[in-house]
Amino acid sequence: MLKQRHQIFVALLSLMDVAVASGACGAAWLMRRAMFEGALPDASTRAGVLTFIRQPLLPLALPIAMLCLWGFGLYRPRRDRAMLAESIQVLKAALASIGVLIVLIWAMGPALAPSLAAAGTRAPVTPVAIDAPRLQLGILSILLPALLVIHRATFRVVLRAIRSHGWNLRHVLVIGTGRLGRIACRTLDRNSWTGIHVAGFVHHGEHVAADAKCLDRPVVGGLADLDSVMEQHRPDAVYLALPASRSTVMPDLLRRLERFAVDVRIIPDVHPRYMPQSMAVSELEGMPVLSVRESPLTGLAGVLKRAFDVIGSAAAIATFGPLMLVIAALVKYTSEGPAIFKQRRVSLGGEVFMIYKFRTMYHADDERGQRGGTGESEWTKRNDPRITRVGRILRRTSLDELPQLFNVLLGDMSLVGPRPERPELIERFRDDWRGYMLRQHVKAGITGWAQVNGLRGDTSLRKRLQLDLFYIRHWSLGFDLKILFLTVFRGFVHRNAH
Repeated sequence: MLKQRHQIFVALLSLMDVAVASGACGAAWLMRRAMFEGALPDASTRAGVLTFIRQPLLPLALPIAMLCLWGFGLYRPRRDRAMLAESIQVLKAALASIGVLIVLIWAMGPALAPSLAAAGTRAPVTPVAIDAPRLQLGILSILLPALLVIHRATFRVVLRAIRSHGWNLRHVLVIGTGRLGRIACRTLDRNSWTGIHVAGFVHHGEHVAADAKCLDRPVVGGLADLDSVMEQHRPDAVYLALPASRSTVMPDLLRRLERFAVDVRIIPDVHPRYMPQSMAVSELEGMPVLSVRESPLTGLAGVLKRAFDVIGSAAAIATFGPLMLVIAALVKYTSEGPAIFKQRRVSLGGEVFMIYKFRTMYHADDERGQRGGTGESEWTKRNDPRITRVGRILRRTSLDELPQLFNVLLGDMSLVGPRPERPELIERFRDDWRGYMLRQHVKAGITGWAQVNGLRGDTSLRKRLQLDLFYIRHWSLGFDLKILFLTVFRGFVHRNAH
């Protein structure tokens, strides 16, 4: 839920960025018109409408500006980023977008960029000749950075005011009650604009008294109680602030935290320059914060992937709708029970949802049992006697998974991602397989990198996990498109689909 709320903020922020950038482009164009052409074009004609769109450079400037903002990391969740640091990044992104725009216009030439054709070479209100396109670009190079910085600063001020009144808070636990842990808590308290609220502490020793407190906050347990504390309190994030004397427990602590779908940040008692450069390091009032695990689908990336999922699933439902009706009728006609099978699965952040599939087995409470049997929590085997005749065809062609398009449309799943597992299997695997819970940093998917590489059904869990983690580390929309393309040739019909 927290990640979904963040995506709402990112979507709102990106729309505001588009509006501000559009305003800057429009203002620069209006000033050019006032100095050269005078009257505005007639908006009642098609040519006039095109002029309103093309001459302000909207088709070129908006995509460039948004890509630069995204490239400079301005849609990532960084509650602890100082406003000045963010303003500098916004300024860099705006200037970079202006530079890219100028280079692109120069490369396209007047034949491909007629919107910048000058109506004259001299503005009548000035004593010297001024080139109209250069004037427009010059004004835009001032307005775009200025308006974006002002808009982003205003947005942060409003957001900070909201958080200071107790809204949009992110509740965290600090592991460590020593000097470093207290510094972390006080620093976060002083910077209430981040919306990060320290709900309690975990003592860096193995055990602690039941009524212990630190800085008037409860110490909810020691390191020996970490698993039960995480299950009970379910924090949004964990800050590791261990004293140097307990640094040897850090590897085991990180391993134990891998069992939970929670963001983990380390506050090291060393200077950031000694930190590995492959990790994300930020700072808050000089306090270094090391981010060792984050979802790749935060910020604008998550918004884009969600938009891609909604459009793709809606189009697929419209395309395969008649086929799904035929399959549902066949399932109902050939065996007893409902046409749609529902089962609890786990997706982003450990959230449990009901997955939809066409029923392929003889009707039971769930697919764990044979006809009337109790069964076990195992995957189906080849030539499994529980599968119906129609179900065998549906499984071999993967048509039984078409109803999952509705899970994607509802937001429970994605078109591409690791396959969702049952909660009871996750309870088993997260202890046996290191890094297994990292799969829950993205939404579960209908298809994925493991599936298009043949790892379906009763195949190696180790190899499947390796490919899932590879997908998470290297995620991009282009990677998703590649997987969907490969699904057409490798994913629907495969020898391991049974």
